Amino acid sequence: MTVGTPTATAPSPPGRIGSSIPAKELLAFLDALGSWRDRRRAELDELDQAALNSADADALSGDIVLSMAVWKAVSDRYELILVTWDSGRVGTTETERISTLIWGGLDTGGAAGSLAVSLPEACTLSDALASTLRAKLALEPGDADLAARLRQLRAGVERINDLVAIEPAATRNAAIATHHDLDRRTTDLTERAKRGADIGGLIGPLEIDAAHAERDLIVGAATRRERAADVARARAVRTELEAQGQAVRTLADRCVAAVTPAPRLAVPDVTALGPVPNTPAELEKYLTRLDAVRRALGQAQTAYGSALERKDELAGRLDAYQVKAGSVPRSSGTTEDLAELYRRGREVLDAEPVDLVRLGALVAAYQTYLGVTT
Repeated sequence: MTVGTPTATAPSPPGRIGSSIPAKELLAFLDALGSWRDRRRAELDELDQAALNSADADALSGDIVLSMAVWKAVSDRYELILVTWDSGRVGTTETERISTLIWGGLDTGGAAGSLAVSLPEACTLSDALASTLRAKLALEPGDADLAARLRQLRAGVERINDLVAIEPAATRNAAIATHHDLDRRTTDLTERAKRGADIGGLIGPLEIDAAHAERDLIVGAATRRERAADVARARAVRTELEAQGQAVRTLADRCVAAVTPAPRLAVPDVTALGPVPNTPAELEKYLTRLDAVRRALGQAQTAYGSALERKDELAGRLDAYQVKAGSVPRSSGTTEDLAELYRRGREVLDAEPVDLVRLGALVAAYQTYLGVTT
């Protein structure tokens, strides 16, 4: 059985993240990416139809959904790039922004566990998934013979070699062994094909194994980047909260010394959480605890700051009422009463800590008396 739509191969991306890519290179890449996107969608539609008609439809549904999700993520990012490209009306700022859109992370939205892979990685992942589906369905690309499929296999094995080079030490040996096995099998099939042997039954399983290996390496690299980013984010947040905690504790001490009654909120110390962990499960818990510390510090800052603001507010009102009292006609006892209320208010303000309840009552009394006299 054949697929009428030719298999698509993602174009090579230009530049690197943050660089200003020449407009000519960007135009060529965008044309190729747009063509790849359209061809891949048509190919996935045909693969989806073939999967529905297959006896293994249920087993293949996961790969179909994953492939569609990756394609959608690439398509959405392509549209953003086109908006930024603005039909070529770009300068250095816009081309740098486009390089970030190409090489920065894009959320696959449910694919591969919502990993943030780059646009080139997502395209390569899409190629690998489509190759896996074609092999599982025993479909041959309509415009490709065995030689073309072998060339695609060789290109995939070379991409795997590049991915192996960035594997961590703990998993590199296993990745190297996988690459060597795929390289050996690809070379063997190529030699057999040259001798005229029938390799139709052998190339499909090899395509599946190569696609799985490439997909796993891409997902692994993306996972490690996300984990490293989470660790860096946790350390940055922890440093911020240390500084914020010191400031809030100073504010709390100042408030307790300045007013009574003062809030009695505990000010958390982020250092009590210990160092930032590296394992995913512990890191997730740590980030949750950091968020709780942030909220608690915010509440404490608001409470202690409000108490000090209340003191300043009452002092300002007392002085404003005194100014207003200066325009009140002098009458027997009135001036003396207002002066006495003001004196008592200033007496409370000059004491330490300031009794906010008493000061509030005196300011309210001053306001009421002043209102009656006017």
